[in-house]
Amino acid sequence: MALDLLPVVDATPAAACCTPRTAPAISEDDAQQLARTLKALADPTRLRLLSLIAAHEGGEACVCDLTEPVGLSQPTVSHHLKQLTEAGLVTREKRGVWAYFTIVPGALDAVTGHLQAHLRVADPAA
Repeated sequence: MALDLLPVVDATPAAACCTPRTAPAISEDDAQQLARTLKALADPTRLRLLSLIAAHEGGEACVCDLTEPVGLSQPTVSHHLKQLTEAGLVTREKRGVWAYFTIVPGALDAVTGHLQAHLRVADPAA
């Protein structure tokens, strides 16, 4: 009985299927943080709240000024603002019985910076 043997294939690096990375990839910790921030931004009510805060004089708004424009109850608006605070997008300052919110300077720039740094495909013509 004859045995048919398979040919030996050259396994040199030139035959490899993977291409090398040309830029650093986002770290796991940075990806987790960025995902939390993007999740907070992925809600239309939260985007409106950020816009409303930015539109107020001095870039600061009381929670009492935010409930009517979004048409939600104060506890619901407070929940959304808590999510934005935990994501590092706004700060909260308590004054008496009211809470005032301000957009964190540079927070949105940091988000776009991460996206540009880690998700941009290099131009092969460059």
